[in-house]
Amino acid sequence: MMLNEMRVFVAIDIGSIEVLEKLSRFRDFIVSTGADLKPVDNENLHVTIRFIGEVPVRIVTEICNNLLKIVFKPFKIHVRGVGAFPSVTKPRVVWAGVSEGADELIKIHDEVENMVRKLGIPPDRERFIPHITLARVRSDRGLSELAKIIAENYNYDFGEFVVKEIVLKKSILTPSGPIYSNICSVKAIE
Repeated sequence: MMLNEMRVFVAIDIGSIEVLEKLSRFRDFIVSTGADLKPVDNENLHVTIRFIGEVPVRIVTEICNNLLKIVFKPFKIHVRGVGAFPSVTKPRVVWAGVSEGADELIKIHDEVENMVRKLGIPPDRERFIPHITLARVRSDRGLSELAKIIAENYNYDFGEFVVKEIVLKKSILTPSGPIYSNICSVKAIE
């Protein structure tokens, strides 16, 4: 990354201590299986709306200005279910899903996607599936046990929270994991 660039993404923070505690307990449980996982730290658990990547600082300012134009009312997210990308049998990412609130997240994602495309950022390669990344899989060690736990908890209920803010975050990669900080945010219209 060059000095005049920033690694950024648009996200929603987990707006409930109870949901965050359930997510972290489940993450710790899957890590304890012996599968070779890189867990996401509690302070980094979030719903990614759009990973943008490395962009010039001047574009970051434009992203913030455009993000402020997004209008949304507070809405509820129900965090339910556990799964893996690309699949449970060949997992690379273990996640908690979003049931209620997914339509609103998709609508916000589509607005952000249109906004960043207008700024010359290439389109997202993947279809947007609202989720919270719990851990990344580093190797095939312990995958059968991990797949079993994911299958047994496909409908696990983590609880719900109200989304009142969308945040543009900066990500600094370090050997011990990424460090996220908020750049700007847009609040829901009450």
